[in-house]
Amino acid sequence: MLWYAITLARQVETQTVAIVVGYGSEQVQAYLKQEKVYFEPFEVVQQDKQLGTGHAVQQAYPVFTRNASQRPDQFLILNGDTPLLTKETLTSLVDYHQSEEAVLTLLTTVLPEPGGYGRVIRGQSGDVCRVVEDRDASMEEKNISEINVGTYVVEAGFLGKALGQLRPQNAQGEYYLTDIIEMAVQQGLKVVAWVTNDSLETTGINTRVHLAVAEKEMRRRICQRMMLAGVTMLDPDRVIIDDGVEIGRDTRLYPGVILEGQTVIGEGCTIHGNSRLKNSLVGNGVLVQDSCVLLEAVVEEGAVIGPFAHLRPGSLIHRKAKIGNFVELKQTEVGEGSKVNHLSYLGDTYIGRNVNVGAGTITCNYDGFRKARTRIEDNVFIGSDVQLIAPVTIGEGALIAAGTTVTENVPANALGISRVPQIIKEGTAARRRAMLDSSAAHAMAKNHGETEDCAPQPSPQKRKDSV
Repeated sequence: MLWYAITLARQVETQTVAIVVGYGSEQVQAYLKQEKVYFEPFEVVQQDKQLGTGHAVQQAYPVFTRNASQRPDQFLILNGDTPLLTKETLTSLVDYHQSEEAVLTLLTTVLPEPGGYGRVIRGQSGDVCRVVEDRDASMEEKNISEINVGTYVVEAGFLGKALGQLRPQNAQGEYYLTDIIEMAVQQGLKVVAWVTNDSLETTGINTRVHLAVAEKEMRRRICQRMMLAGVTMLDPDRVIIDDGVEIGRDTRLYPGVILEGQTVIGEGCTIHGNSRLKNSLVGNGVLVQDSCVLLEAVVEEGAVIGPFAHLRPGSLIHRKAKIGNFVELKQTEVGEGSKVNHLSYLGDTYIGRNVNVGAGTITCNYDGFRKARTRIEDNVFIGSDVQLIAPVTIGEGALIAAGTTVTENVPANALGISRVPQIIKEGTAARRRAMLDSSAAHAMAKNHGETEDCAPQPSPQKRKDSV
């Protein structure tokens, strides 16, 4: 929610944004520090006691008045829990404020069920007189359907004086920012309201139900924006895309795809169902098969991933490489044209160009105390069921036989093989089958009472008076 509120403020204002934090402030500030590159310039203001919206603005006001030469002429005030507000609505609000030459402009909307929101009270002429909070409203006022969204444009000179006059004279004992509306009216100053017809974008998040509604609408907006930019979605209602994601034209997304964080996907890609990509970079023409997970991975042009592949952080897949069924990579680079097709784990590994890694191959990169790297040079062929005990290097063009456990470096163009010698005993299989058949016949006879040690037992004698 905070991401959308701050991003929106940044889109319409170039000056410092003051972010007022209270409950859970340590978590909020940790998030702001993590994402500061997207929000700067901003300043965090601590509201130690949550004494209302007016009190929150009182804490933030000094941020903008320290430097007399940089004091703003107007203030834009937003709630942190209305993530669906759009730039278009906010721009219209600011433009309307300026065209009306008002001292204060508030954003309002009309709700069929306005319970919980402050009601906008208008006079006989239709002018805004005041806003009454839900808890303080009379029964007649509760029937009013126009509500205050909590977004304002206020002239700086008026705001500073009004904040000093706020008093907690209400049911909640808080400093209501809405009281400045009545102050302005009493002073004969112009107060106007910009009414938005899209009440959904004004939704405040007070419950998890509200959160689910907002998330669904945000997903719809993002998917719509992507499709209008040339992305194909077979079922956009079943695709989840974060706002920071970028997708190139003619990319196809199947149902169940989740794209998170700062993921960037190139043009002409196909991402099949139930795949999840987070903070990953995908080049043009990449195919991601069903049920893959990519976390902080880089996949270059023309590569094929999956199905059921897991690319953990530090995975780098070069052009036209292939990572196949049930393959897991971690801190591993796979060279151009190389293939890791089946049932393998490769950790802390470098793989050169045109390498084939057979099914069931494992790099044993951890000895219980430290991690070590495996290096596989260009044009190497690794057979199935190979274990590479790091640190180890396989030279260019080498061949590793199936079933080998590699504990030492293998030179270029050499064959690496380590197996127990194969033993063949003629007739053993036939004798074993005969023995098993004899044992099975004995067990069957025993179950049917046909052997001496398992003779049939007489049935219990019935009593004469039994029924």
